[in-house]
Amino acid sequence: MDDADQPIDLVTTVGPELDRVVQTLRDVLHHSGALRVVAAVDGEPPAVVDVGRLQPVEVQTEKRIVHLPHAIELEVEPLPLTTPLRQLPPFDVDPEQGEVIGTIGGLDMLADAMRELAGALGGRSVAIAQYPTTTPNLTLAISARVGEPVLVTIGDEEFELPE
Repeated sequence: MDDADQPIDLVTTVGPELDRVVQTLRDVLHHSGALRVVAAVDGEPPAVVDVGRLQPVEVQTEKRIVHLPHAIELEVEPLPLTTPLRQLPPFDVDPEQGEVIGTIGGLDMLADAMRELAGALGGRSVAIAQYPTTTPNLTLAISARVGEPVLVTIGDEEFELPE
């Protein structure tokens, strides 16, 4: 049975550690104006947590895929993050030139947040967030893993963000 054939259960918790990840990703999503925030968590168990706007939260582990209602109250505190986040207007992008035009310091703020989130998740975890652009159907994604350069993806083009 492949992943597409697996049943998806609706649950109210994924355990204290993953609930903290869910709560943290929802906070990042809402404070930053992201379209979607995903974490590949290097934990026990390893998991992929996917939080999208107005979508159920999806948590995939080795054994199963579950959904939580997006607005469910979880009895956990989010991971401590210090990077201040605010919603920004959509970025103007040119994927062929690798250009991103937006609020001064905006891309750096979001990159710092993803770097800090990856560190808070621990191990070799990866944090990814997708943001709107002024080009329809084209998003800008920022991904980070501790010890590696932050990557900015525009459409199919990928760029390392200078330190």
